[in-house]
Amino acid sequence: MAKSLVPEKIDNENLPPNTVKTLVPQVKVERVIKPAPPRYRNELAKYIIRRSADCIMCGKCVEVCPQGVHIMKEGYKYFAAPHQHTCIGPACQKTDHYCVDLCPQKALRMVENPMMKLLGDYRWPADLILATWKMAETGELPSPDYGYDYECGASEGGFDRLRFKFPEKPPVELREDEIDTSLELNRRNDGRPQIKLDVPWYGGGMSFGSVSNVTQLSKARAATAFNTFTCTGEGGYMERMQPYDDHTITQVATGLFGVREETIQRVRIVEFKYAQGAKPGLGGHLLADKVTPAVARMRETVLGISLFSPFPFHSVYSIEDHKKHMDWIKHINRRTLVSAKVSTPIDVDMVAVGSYSAGAHIVHLDGGYGGTGAAPDIAKKNIAMPIEYAIIKVHDFLVREGVRDKITLIASGGIRNAHDIAKAIALGADGVVVGTGELVALGCVRCSRCESGRG
Repeated sequence: MAKSLVPEKIDNENLPPNTVKTLVPQVKVERVIKPAPPRYRNELAKYIIRRSADCIMCGKCVEVCPQGVHIMKEGYKYFAAPHQHTCIGPACQKTDHYCVDLCPQKALRMVENPMMKLLGDYRWPADLILATWKMAETGELPSPDYGYDYECGASEGGFDRLRFKFPEKPPVELREDEIDTSLELNRRNDGRPQIKLDVPWYGGGMSFGSVSNVTQLSKARAATAFNTFTCTGEGGYMERMQPYDDHTITQVATGLFGVREETIQRVRIVEFKYAQGAKPGLGGHLLADKVTPAVARMRETVLGISLFSPFPFHSVYSIEDHKKHMDWIKHINRRTLVSAKVSTPIDVDMVAVGSYSAGAHIVHLDGGYGGTGAAPDIAKKNIAMPIEYAIIKVHDFLVREGVRDKITLIASGGIRNAHDIAKAIALGADGVVVGTGELVALGCVRCSRCESGRG
């Protein structure tokens, strides 16, 4: 059923002092499942049908295949490029319409696509990538007939090793209307607005430059439909994003690229990025080729010159300095919540309680599996603590300090699907941030060559 979501209307006449008045209309996005075309003209398939020279173009395969794999144009005696991605492979062998068996010339054979061995990695194996594409196209779980193992990856560690153990008979039977996936973000009772998400996740920070504005807009529209948020990442806030202000998080990172008071005043959440899990201690890096005229203008930098963000903020060396940053944002925008994004060093529990003491509403832990492919190879997966360890460590410490119920704990860095989201929350997080999963849904093949400029 379609659900129309209209962002909360802002009363521009009664905003707190020092807040910019805006007349930009907020968008209306319907939460409705609409099948989308595949990202690629010839979508990758798990199974493919090989056709030999013995084929006599009789069209029997077209007639019997309910999946529409084989295509013969009317009036022509040849086959067009097959829709291999719709083939269900071995599951079809058990039916009475298996084209390989029914071909009168025995000219067909089914094989597993050799590309499956080249696509992805242990955390994002080919099955998980293809299943994510299928879910993004249809809005539904992929049919079991496809044979995709999409619940976890193949790393044999972390979330891939964790499993839920359910009782044989649930102690309580829940009705659909009793299940609540919402998440409240302000637990400080400090007089600032309460923000309630319909789902316990929001979109990760991806800067304009590292991704295109079209990608940012796609993320924003999805966030609006689900009544959650998307993050602009470091590097500014494009004008085309203004209609989605009420569902956008803007980021203040160490390079301060694109940071402006007028954009901070527009949003409901501002995120300080102190570190990123994929490359803690290294700051950010935007390749020179990606500093286009539009990116250079937004970041107020020079066209075609690589951009480096320092580590850390050179104005923050204590909790008091951290609080000064928080107070700056809270003064500029009296209705915004403040998030602190940190990586996961060994003392991440102390970092988290320090962020609470400085006035943060959200502590965002970013583990070592995070990032797409933009982090240097020497840093990927070698520095930060895996997020599943960090969640437990921080949760337990905040409980002992007596402030767990006053701070929202968000986790990211390797959250790929709904199963990972549930596992992160079971470990102690309140919600999660999904980043790479969004890009895979848009068609990313996970080549992990972003940092080389050859992605």
